[in-house]
Amino acid sequence: MSDSFFTPVSGMDLPRFAGVPTFMRLPHLTLDDPRSSDVDVGIIGIPWDSGTTNRPGPRHGPRQLRDMSTMIRAQNGATNVRPFEALNCADLGDVGPNPADIQDSMDRITAFYADVKAKNITPLTAGGDHLSSLPVLRALAADSPVGMIHFDSHTDLFHSYFGGTMYTHGTPFRRAVEEGLLDPKRVVQIGIRGTAYDTEDLDFAESVGIRIIRIEELFERGIASVMAEARDIVGDQNTYLSYDIDFVDPTFAPGTGTPEVGGPNSFQALQVVRELAGVNIIGADLVEVSPPFDTSGGTAFLGVSIMFEMLCILAGNRQR
Repeated sequence: MSDSFFTPVSGMDLPRFAGVPTFMRLPHLTLDDPRSSDVDVGIIGIPWDSGTTNRPGPRHGPRQLRDMSTMIRAQNGATNVRPFEALNCADLGDVGPNPADIQDSMDRITAFYADVKAKNITPLTAGGDHLSSLPVLRALAADSPVGMIHFDSHTDLFHSYFGGTMYTHGTPFRRAVEEGLLDPKRVVQIGIRGTAYDTEDLDFAESVGIRIIRIEELFERGIASVMAEARDIVGDQNTYLSYDIDFVDPTFAPGTGTPEVGGPNSFQALQVVRELAGVNIIGADLVEVSPPFDTSGGTAFLGVSIMFEMLCILAGNRQR
């Protein structure tokens, strides 16, 4: 049972358009606040997109995601999970990046998440572009490699961009495998699709044992079957969950920098997360929401709805 201090502000008590926006209307705490030691799940923003190689904008994602998260209520309408009663949750603020220096930004992010890990807080991250996942993994997987369930239309397994640039939003998981942060045989990537320059990323995945499930296979087999395989691949060991909003078809999530047509709808976007019950998730992220390409906030609302589903999985695992 959670501490009442961590109960979100209800829309019945204060209209959703009023008050200072925090993630899901939770209390905002810094890591040096004594109450942070009581936090089970910390929601953190990484407003950074220096790894973007196409249309920029995810640096503005956490702010829009916070604003749209005021629409989240206390109970999951499909599963009836009430995560804020099972877990002490808080908004731990943003990691302040250095927008002019990729390496310094990654060092800042890793140091922040190392402190989160030291407090035994499970981080739920709002990006930022997908390069944000690499410094997070450097903190969470510092002791031993972890598995990963990755929803995306791109593998993000490329070696480099533009003749040798090693750190972009298309390379984080190649680096994570090379650095021993991910156990490639416990990594599954779901929803991959779109045109390609070559098969370099796919060849690398095959060479190290990463399981790639293209969108055609997901639709042919169905979500339940594919997610059962995903759970088998990661097993009961530590697993990271990474969710790029461009996994979803741009009809439903246009606010992203590198959209790919032919993806899941918004219901299916939630459904895949609901199939993660029992997975030993040690951290999760939702990345690549780019507000300039959807000023209505619809993509961000879908993003925070996905984050809420992640939170419900974490709560359900705690209750079990």
